[in-house]
Amino acid sequence: MPGVPSVGPSAAGSRSIPRPHQRPGIETRKALCASCDIACSVVTEIQKGRVTRVRSSDNPLFKDNICIKGIVAPKNFANPDRVLYPQKRVGERGSGQWQRVSWDEAMEDIGLRLKKIIAEHGPEAWAVSTSQWNTGTDHGLGRRIMNHVGSPNWISGVALCAGNTAAINRLTYGWYPWPDYDNTNLIVLFGHNPGKNSWVPIYNQIQRVKARGGTLIVLDPRKSECAEMADLWLPIKAGTDAAMAFGWLKVILDEGLYDKAFVERWTVGFEALKKRADEFPLERVSKITGCDAATIAKAARMYATMGPSVIPWTPITDQQRNSTSAIRLQSILRAVCGYLDVPGGEALMGFHPQIISESEIEMHHVLPESQKAKQLGSDKHPAFTYRGQAALREPCKRVWGHEYANQVTGCFMANPSAVFRAMAGEGPYPVKALFSFGNNTLMGFANMPLILKAMLNQDLIVVQEHVMTPTAQLADYVLPGDSWLERPWMFDGYGWLSIYKPSQQSMAPPGECKSTFELWKLTANALGMPEVVPWATLEDFYDYRIAKLGIGFEEFSSTYEVHADTLEFRKYEKTGFATPSGKVELYASILEDLGFDPLPYFRDEPPADPDFPLAMFTGVREGEYFQTGGRHIPEMRARKPEPVLFLSPGTAQQLGLSEHEWVEVETRTGKIEIMVGIRSNMPDGLVRIPHGWWKPETEQGLGKLSGALRYADAMLCPDDDDFIDLEQGIPHLKGLPCRINKLSGAPR
Repeated sequence: MPGVPSVGPSAAGSRSIPRPHQRPGIETRKALCASCDIACSVVTEIQKGRVTRVRSSDNPLFKDNICIKGIVAPKNFANPDRVLYPQKRVGERGSGQWQRVSWDEAMEDIGLRLKKIIAEHGPEAWAVSTSQWNTGTDHGLGRRIMNHVGSPNWISGVALCAGNTAAINRLTYGWYPWPDYDNTNLIVLFGHNPGKNSWVPIYNQIQRVKARGGTLIVLDPRKSECAEMADLWLPIKAGTDAAMAFGWLKVILDEGLYDKAFVERWTVGFEALKKRADEFPLERVSKITGCDAATIAKAARMYATMGPSVIPWTPITDQQRNSTSAIRLQSILRAVCGYLDVPGGEALMGFHPQIISESEIEMHHVLPESQKAKQLGSDKHPAFTYRGQAALREPCKRVWGHEYANQVTGCFMANPSAVFRAMAGEGPYPVKALFSFGNNTLMGFANMPLILKAMLNQDLIVVQEHVMTPTAQLADYVLPGDSWLERPWMFDGYGWLSIYKPSQQSMAPPGECKSTFELWKLTANALGMPEVVPWATLEDFYDYRIAKLGIGFEEFSSTYEVHADTLEFRKYEKTGFATPSGKVELYASILEDLGFDPLPYFRDEPPADPDFPLAMFTGVREGEYFQTGGRHIPEMRARKPEPVLFLSPGTAQQLGLSEHEWVEVETRTGKIEIMVGIRSNMPDGLVRIPHGWWKPETEQGLGKLSGALRYADAMLCPDDDDFIDLEQGIPHLKGLPCRINKLSGAPR
């Protein structure tokens, strides 16, 4: 989620504001922190060529946006266990036997082996899994090379975190909007819980809205930190957000609280939607969600009458059995209440008119339609694949000027589970090469046992990383990546926004670490297609992208904090919406054509499993860590040394568990060991599992993988039909059946 100050005039053209008096002997640079996906503006302080301190920005717009992950970055990247040179596997896969090689040796061998795999199995046998907030300077170059080679099989964690939200929003009104926090009156958080060390800019925006008298509604099974400061908290049952949204819609439509003029002029399918909403009287919604009918009705009235209101992005509805319907219902609430592309509502920003976007860099048009059709998972779960988004190509060009809008990099992806099955030899064709850049693929998706099987069945695995993650331990090559302190960067909000933010390089990369830009350029060269990445340096590439501004990247980065075109609202009155009908599709023609229900719906849970009587939710990021990263940093481990589950005092008493006791959590997919934490804000029967745990200090290699097999939540998460969203094929992580088994012996 990008950390931008606002979508209004305060952001456009914001320039650097350096401190008037710099400390002697200290050089400073203006940077964007990439220790998570927010990209907060910070200042680095440099002594003798090394960054010694990261502090908050001198610009008042950003001065509050910093957290412990950014502050500790100099120590993180100076860690003695950092990978500084290319490493080649010399023993069996996962044996932990490595040989230092030169970049030339590594890339020549990687090129030869990848070309051999493509020659034997076709270009679709090459898959790439990446997280572009970690790699920073990918900028769509990976997709560009894959599109020229002919492989559609690109995957990312955005399949279940923001990227899928963008793809589903496009089905309703053609673009994923961004909240206008500066002018909104009311914020709704569907389970999202920004704090002082997670999603900090959003937390600060919420505080500012509250400070000027705005209203906050929070839906969360827990009495979370945001729920504590909410004006109204709905303690919703985990995984029932779509039913709750139906309840709100039913109230708003029955009581005539919607924007009738907008609905009549700019939507299609209203009567069908109203009929579907009638299937959700509040008594039914109350039974499903666990919230009383009066509170549901109160929340719906507040959202509709106290606006303009916003429903910011949330990972919660990205990771449910009813994800597509829940996201669609949020988009429908925005539209029918008249909050779409208006001040204080949610802005449709489009492309920056003077900067070449990453969607253009990716060159999706060069990938033949016959290869797009081979994208894994698109037959069964097409929503965010080329097939699912194909009907938006013409409308996108008509409204936004470009055929492909890869918002949050999540609109033309393969389905991750389908890719892993093909890697494991269980797909329609083999996938035999995996590139994993800044991604820790093994732990980043559901059904980790399947992913492990898939990786062990590969002919070539190439990893770019900082440390020997569990994924890196299974690779053929581990290539050292640079950090955000060691490279220039130009951030575009992952194609979500038309706001650009530059970052200056603060220090040289250590050892032989290289940027992802350099790595993709070397890959293109190794594949015999240097013309695909023709720019000599990253700075040359940025100069090319901003040429229409009439300045180079060096001047751009020293001058601007933020660069944005002037934002206009209600642009649809001139262009219509970027959908097949040109209107907001309450009744989604694209879903209908793909064979799915064109209206949102609610799919009930599978029958209760008596062997797994508890419910768990996972995917939760702790403030000290981002995804699976950061466990190698001593300062962070001192704050959060062990994985800890949360449960209520009542559930702990019922199971005979005590604080800090080690237990085993088990599902039908797998089991992990974890410490017990008893929290009074947890409801009975619900277990919270933290995301992404492994212990870098423990034994590496197959069979151990530094504790990943013992602690990672991905070991628990299934990806079978009962526990996925049907349109997307993404896993259900909110309300999985589980049980807790007592363990004996000393703490692990």
